[in-house]
Amino acid sequence: MLKLIRRGGTNVEWRVFWVPRDAVRGGVQGRLLEGWDDLGGREDTVGVRAGDPIFLSPDYRVDSLLSLYGQSNKFRRYTTETRRNYATDIALLLTFLWSRGKAWTEAQPRDLEDYEHWRRFAQANPRRVGGAKWDRELAAFASLYKWAAKPPHLVPNPVAMKQVMGRNGEVVTVPDQKAANARTSNVHWLTPRTWVRWVDVGLRGHTREGVPEAGWVGRLEDRNVAFVRMLVSSGLRRLEGASLLTFEVPARHVGGGRYYRGKVAAQVTRAKKQRTFYVASDAVGDVETYVASSRAWAVRKAQKADRYDRLGEMRLVTKVTRGLKPKVRWCDRNGVLGEEELNELTWQERMLLFTEGPRGPEPLWLWLNEQGLPFHPHSWEAVFRTANQRCERILTPPKHLGMDPHKVYAPYATPHSARNSFALYMLVVLNYLMDQRFGLSPEERRDFRLLYGDPWFMVQNLLGHASRETTVKHYLAPVADLQLRSMLATAGDDDVAEAPMPELDAVFARVARESEGIQDIDARMQPPVSGAA
Repeated sequence: MLKLIRRGGTNVEWRVFWVPRDAVRGGVQGRLLEGWDDLGGREDTVGVRAGDPIFLSPDYRVDSLLSLYGQSNKFRRYTTETRRNYATDIALLLTFLWSRGKAWTEAQPRDLEDYEHWRRFAQANPRRVGGAKWDRELAAFASLYKWAAKPPHLVPNPVAMKQVMGRNGEVVTVPDQKAANARTSNVHWLTPRTWVRWVDVGLRGHTREGVPEAGWVGRLEDRNVAFVRMLVSSGLRRLEGASLLTFEVPARHVGGGRYYRGKVAAQVTRAKKQRTFYVASDAVGDVETYVASSRAWAVRKAQKADRYDRLGEMRLVTKVTRGLKPKVRWCDRNGVLGEEELNELTWQERMLLFTEGPRGPEPLWLWLNEQGLPFHPHSWEAVFRTANQRCERILTPPKHLGMDPHKVYAPYATPHSARNSFALYMLVVLNYLMDQRFGLSPEERRDFRLLYGDPWFMVQNLLGHASRETTVKHYLAPVADLQLRSMLATAGDDDVAEAPMPELDAVFARVARESEGIQDIDARMQPPVSGAA
């Protein structure tokens, strides 16, 4: 624990570093730090593991107590994303306290109150955060101080707590400074035809006229299109879709249906439970095209460059067993044999899996970069960001490039908006199937609901939510009160454009006009009269 605090100075901040994988830890540090060739062994002795955070103060010292927190079971049991978020949030608080000449172990409730004011309300702060972001930061602080307040550390806890009634009637303890106006979800939807335009313009380089731009060269265009279409048609989260192995993609077959069924492994889901997902046949076809074209090309280039032979860590899969709990068996670089249930492999472990191909090792990780190496899940954010920027540049008329935030001519998408859009699409489609195609009377629909569950229950299962309430409240609440039956009855009133189930385009257009947060754009790349949300 740091005792000496240097005051003054400008532009100083705490930083977070992460212990690299074992293969990197043993091969790099020895060359950089003279006399520290045994750093890996020293870290093993004190219990440091790959993936642990190291907090470095502005005067380049490591806080030993913070390091112990990063090595605690409490912290290590968080998901990778949560660990990174919490470490970043804690580092920001440390920097704030440092500016006051305080160690984090000396913080008082007033310090936290002042920090909240700076983060959320201070006019001098150019990057204020909302209630939901503050609540996440508060959860990070509560986790740290709750751990540090216990023996043998006994650090005073500046996070005031209170007891409230939980969702199921139980009494839970939460931070007293939780924001009253926090948004429980940040939902972004695109209608099916809007996704078509977003993909064509953002990923395929089309112009407003719907033709490829002259000189367009899309980097791994088929990979990006396949990934987005898989997410939109399946409702998979970014990490779930990004960490698929080649043999986990459903295979199309002659006489197959419109959708194919697959399994998403427990360790890459948020709930850590395996679940079934369904993906559209044409999206599977896009994946198959990618695997046979640019992916195969990238793998062959990597093999010719001996790129896989130079990897510090690799697990060559020898067998994948069948049954209720399939296992993956492998042999590593040192000839050591290992196995693990497919469900229990983390996304980091999945990136190490290879198979022996006709010309040498090949990654089992589905999505690869141009070097033929696994494409990191978080890197998809950059793909979406670039596509959004292109859509804005191409689709926004020059005279509308001003600052009016209520006239949006270009669709904006994120990996999670693909999941939200899938939920909206399935809700409308399931209502349509019940009311129109099946011709159910009110009494028959009631019986159908009792037997199979209503569309909300079906969508809940498709999304992998623990409760129906989560589906209704956090994803589909903005359209929960819409009269879908009456909208479906007048679905033919508006022009429709080519998209999945085009007979529903008019329905989605009406939903977009009557609800907030839903983006819709027609075949002429023009928003509806009211403007896309």
